[in-house]
Amino acid sequence: MSFEKIEAARWLPDLKPDGVIVVNTQQIDPMPVIIGAAQYPTGVLEEMTEAGAKIDALDALSLAEEAGSSKAANIVLMGRVAKHFDIPYDRWIAAIENTVAPKFVELNKKAFALGYGA
Repeated sequence: MSFEKIEAARWLPDLKPDGVIVVNTQQIDPMPVIIGAAQYPTGVLEEMTEAGAKIDALDALSLAEEAGSSKAANIVLMGRVAKHFDIPYDRWIAAIENTVAPKFVELNKKAFALGYGA
């Protein structure tokens, strides 16, 4: 799971041959790009696909905002990762209910569902 495209590319060598990378399509500029010393590479996900990587990409930030908070992007990604495991949906929801502060449970469940269904 990767919060950003370049991060996904950085970890590609560690992906097992039949593995899948769940990646947020959000672009987060690294410091060299911010200060103008480098340009953000284009076609990162396309190059990874051409190299044989199995990529499951989604705009986790937009889905998190739809759920109610941009801070829930991690839970959106977790929801998408859950699709790649043989663990029943209700077990994931139970984990959220049992570990998240009560005032954030509904937000997290919605974010998870949006990621799972993306």
